[in-house]
Amino acid sequence: MGDEKGALVQGLIDIVNVISVISDYRCTVKKQYCNLARRLKLLTPMFEEIRDSKEVVPEETLKALGSMKEALESTKDLLRLGSEGSKIYLVRAFPCVGLFGKMEESERKQTVIRNAKSRLWDFKLLIGHPHVKAVEAAKTVLEREQIRSKFHEVTAQLEQALSGITFENLDISDEVKEQVELVLTQFKRAKGRVDAPDVELYEDLLSLYNKTNDASTDPAVLRRLAEKLQLMGIADLTQESLALHEMVGATGGDPGESIEKMSMLLKKIKDFVQTENPNMEPPPRESNLPPICSGQASTEKNHKAPVIPDDFRCPISLELMKDPVIVSTGQTYERSCIEKWLEAGHGTCPKTQQSLSSTALTPNYALRSLIAQWCEANGIEPPKRPSNLRPSKTASACSPAERTKIETLLCKLTSSSPEDQRAAAGEIRLLAKRNADNRVAIAEAGAIPLLVGLLSTPDSRTQEHAVTALLNLSICEDNKGSIISSGAVPGIVHVLKKGSMEARENAAATLFSLSVVDENKITIGASGAIPPLVTLLSEGTQRGKKDAATALFNLCIYQGNKGKAVRAGVVPTLMRLLIEPGGGMVDEALAILAILASHPEGKAAIGSAEAVPVLVQVIASGSPRNRENAAAVLVHLCAGDQQHLVEAKELGVRGALVDLAQTGTDRGKRKAAQLLERITRFDEQQKQAQAQSEAQSQTQHSQPPSTINADDS
Repeated sequence: MGDEKGALVQGLIDIVNVISVISDYRCTVKKQYCNLARRLKLLTPMFEEIRDSKEVVPEETLKALGSMKEALESTKDLLRLGSEGSKIYLVRAFPCVGLFGKMEESERKQTVIRNAKSRLWDFKLLIGHPHVKAVEAAKTVLEREQIRSKFHEVTAQLEQALSGITFENLDISDEVKEQVELVLTQFKRAKGRVDAPDVELYEDLLSLYNKTNDASTDPAVLRRLAEKLQLMGIADLTQESLALHEMVGATGGDPGESIEKMSMLLKKIKDFVQTENPNMEPPPRESNLPPICSGQASTEKNHKAPVIPDDFRCPISLELMKDPVIVSTGQTYERSCIEKWLEAGHGTCPKTQQSLSSTALTPNYALRSLIAQWCEANGIEPPKRPSNLRPSKTASACSPAERTKIETLLCKLTSSSPEDQRAAAGEIRLLAKRNADNRVAIAEAGAIPLLVGLLSTPDSRTQEHAVTALLNLSICEDNKGSIISSGAVPGIVHVLKKGSMEARENAAATLFSLSVVDENKITIGASGAIPPLVTLLSEGTQRGKKDAATALFNLCIYQGNKGKAVRAGVVPTLMRLLIEPGGGMVDEALAILAILASHPEGKAAIGSAEAVPVLVQVIASGSPRNRENAAAVLVHLCAGDQQHLVEAKELGVRGALVDLAQTGTDRGKRKAAQLLERITRFDEQQKQAQAQSEAQSQTQHSQPPSTINADDS
């Protein structure tokens, strides 16, 4: 009996200790969950005194302690959901009872009436909303009821178990008894009580939940959501994305409509944070930027250095990454920094504190390419990666059980059941996103050819899962070659043309990832990928346009693809994006135009698109990056074509160029100097031509009149 008591009570202490370290509860549940965790911590002294007591514990008390353990296990899971779960889901999961004001809670009847009214009010509020259908409203209320019911359920279990512990035969101090009785009283008071939530937050989320049109989204609503949900940084957005993916995993890999909508809402918030960040208050650390390892642009005192995006900083050093690598948790670090961390004996991910299942480091070529593009656009020399760090072929550290799971999923991929294929492709998509070892193991098991075969399936969800799984697998360097050699590019192009919008977006992102390898740029360009990328750039969502622009930029680095892009009509689309009010694509459009302008067909198409007035305007009032790209395009247009130079001069470009030459980035200064030199040379040529014309005119006037022969008279 003594051993049984000791093990049971020690188990209770251990669970409470685990609960004690759970923190950072989501804002929608913070008050309730913090109060619950605080009350449970107060029970530890009682458990310790029971453990250390020599007295025999009655059978009834042992049963109550067993019930307490079950209740604590359920509470621990619920508190973890409140700490690690999706913030968006938890906002949807809690009711709007705050609209009723305070009501009497002393009587059970009134509590029942209040809860019934709350459910009715929730349904009326939802059904009256212009973007919510009746069925969706009912589902949302039911979801809230499940979470709310779980909280009240564990509270009732804890109260019942605590009430079953009798102190008469226990050797417990009076102070501890009083403390436990206080906790019991608090549990009784908390039963049935629901704190008033942030109604504005709930209604903001509801207003966007069913919207599919990005253009109709109110930026003020997105800002409030991002701030209140604390989704303003890349780390917070990543954690929220992982939380939603865990929910997808719990569904067997095929998320329902509810989770899909939450994922789309997260995309809207992420797009807002990324596109609007320059107009928002920067994080405190940006006011004191750490030095860049190499290639910091030299600037004048009156020129503000470009702010390094958080995505491009190493989470350890906070400096621009030169050689970004991915660890097993999916986080990216500067190679030298994470290697020092591992050499110091650490076995966890510095950012997430998760245990590393493997010490393998996978180069993040996609991010390195983005960093190089950003450096080029901001006049910063791209950081150079040491040449002696060529990685060896990555080996997976997956356990036999994990490999067995992957093999099972691959069998389902070949199933004749569309449902099995869809679920398996969705699960592989999630596994490939999770960590580097999974990506290697999935490829080693032979998943890539099977996924490529599903790109042409008529089932749009399976197709979307397949292309996104290939996108996630392509993060691994060794997998890029396998994907290309498996003949994936035509299938990806097919999805890019015919798939759902999300599938088309992920197909574009996959092509970008594969095009990091130079020889793949040729293969992708020859496959007919460029015209549908231009179509997505023109017709896609904000995310789709950005994915298409990134892929086109990378593909057009290869000279042979520039003509294909021009012939596909990319220049008119880029010009429209340049002048589109609130379009948020000016940076990408100018970056692509700057590449295309070096090609004869590109130069001709840009000149025919009457781009000079727009370019002059950007040089005069654009961001540092856009000013230099606009100047670079104008340099190419004016090379050997005085018509564009005259037009720019008449539009007053000289003053803007003088300012750019003084305050611009290094590259911007060079381009401005070239244009000013050409304008000066053109003015001198004009003066010389005018002087020669005047001299010839004077010579003609000074010649004596010719004599008239007598015969002529």
